[in-house]
Amino acid sequence: MTDLLPHEKGFHVSWDQLHRDARALSWRLQSNVPEGGWRAVVAITRGGMAPAMIVARELDIRTVDTISVKSYDHQTQSEPRIIKSPDMDVVGDGSGILIVDDLVDTGRTLEVVRRAMPKAHVATVYAKPKGRPMVDTFITEVSQDTWIFFPWDMALQYVKPFHGADD
Repeated sequence: MTDLLPHEKGFHVSWDQLHRDARALSWRLQSNVPEGGWRAVVAITRGGMAPAMIVARELDIRTVDTISVKSYDHQTQSEPRIIKSPDMDVVGDGSGILIVDDLVDTGRTLEVVRRAMPKAHVATVYAKPKGRPMVDTFITEVSQDTWIFFPWDMALQYVKPFHGADD
């Protein structure tokens, strides 16, 4: 077994791929619309904002808010805590609320969010096995030891070839 750095077992997601996957999430969510429809989308910042915008557009949900949970410092996970809540007069216990995030990793962030809105429907674009029980709907599962590189984390740059001269 080799010890890989997070970027060595990486799953690189382009803006185009994220858009396609968020639209696929929207299509999947169409079969889970609660009676009375979705009242609002709550994006988990920061990663959930882009997919939440796409989902809200595709499902014609006009009320969009955010919940900010800090649980990462770069690639190190810490104890999650809510640092900004959505309008609780709107979201209440979560009935009719769609929570959207880019990824569920261990599920610790979603535990905090679910406590705040226990009746909400949680959807993520990507899911890792440890966090899957916290998600109601997702599109793509990746292994627990894969690091996902989202488009907002990357910049275009030259990459040296794997083999051969670099002329």
